[in-house]
Amino acid sequence: MVVSGTAEVIAPTEKVRRPKVYLPAVRFDDKDVRFREIMGRVKARELAPIPTAIVYPADAESLAGVAAAAEQGTIVPILIGTESVIHEVAVAGSVKLNAFKIVPTANSREAVAVAIRLAREGRIEGIMKASMSTEELIGQVISTSKGLRTERRISHVHAVDIPTYPKPLFITDSMINIAPGLSEKRDICQNVIDLAHWLGIPAPKVAVLAAVETINPKMPATIEAATLCKMAERGQISGGILDGPLTVDHAVSLKAAEYTGIRSAVAGQADVLLAPDLESGNMIAKQLAYLADALSAGIVLGARVPIALTGRGDDWRSWLASAALVQLVAHMYRGSTVRMPGVG
Repeated sequence: MVVSGTAEVIAPTEKVRRPKVYLPAVRFDDKDVRFREIMGRVKARELAPIPTAIVYPADAESLAGVAAAAEQGTIVPILIGTESVIHEVAVAGSVKLNAFKIVPTANSREAVAVAIRLAREGRIEGIMKASMSTEELIGQVISTSKGLRTERRISHVHAVDIPTYPKPLFITDSMINIAPGLSEKRDICQNVIDLAHWLGIPAPKVAVLAAVETINPKMPATIEAATLCKMAERGQISGGILDGPLTVDHAVSLKAAEYTGIRSAVAGQADVLLAPDLESGNMIAKQLAYLADALSAGIVLGARVPIALTGRGDDWRSWLASAALVQLVAHMYRGSTVRMPGVG
């Protein structure tokens, strides 16, 4: 019971007219509830925690995220960085380091090299970036001689949960490949399809994005989108349903797609947005996170171990969700029979 009472109604003696009142639309959204649902999907698998290198944790926010992920049982952190700095920020952030192994290094560059060496030796199965630039980490990861490259192209996937979209959405590539060509996009597409499979989506719908939905010879993104769709038809990309070129509105809105006469299994209900280049992919992911209150986590695929590009700007939810992706992908790498060389 919210309200109870008695109302006395007196009939008016003359006709009463008032302007029509338009009530505001009300939407209830509990970010913590959505986050718990996302984490529950991974926790339901009851996976063992993954030994994970935390590269150069030099700020209290990163250490707090590491501690939360360790408490959740997703990773077993190995802190790699300047030991005195790690202890200093741990005190500042009230983070207890008793249970964490620390591998001391002189600087962030050395921390990356140590993390890569531990991965190549099979002593860790995941990497999470902390207080350093993405370029500094990825620059060493993609080294042909000392890095973690495989025959599969390395790419990044943003996994986002948006309160106004009915299912998770994957955006790629938003962090690694600046201006990928057709062969690179083929691997980027296959990487995200594999991730979707591991997350329980059997046939992910991939919208290959461009600025227009028709093929325009002056716009290479439209030609590559159409070619990728044909490659999927011929089995060069497997496990997903592709359509493109599609604009963002046609990819996520059935109403917009129907209005322009686009009918396909992907239009209006995409699971994946395959961006034409890094700039557009990054802007889509960041806009959703900051303007649409999306929950976001990211993972780098195609290397010998999964890599999360977390950092000091991420809150604890992003750290936990990214750690969960590292845990899931590492276990999938363990059990996959079609894996890149160099992975045990």
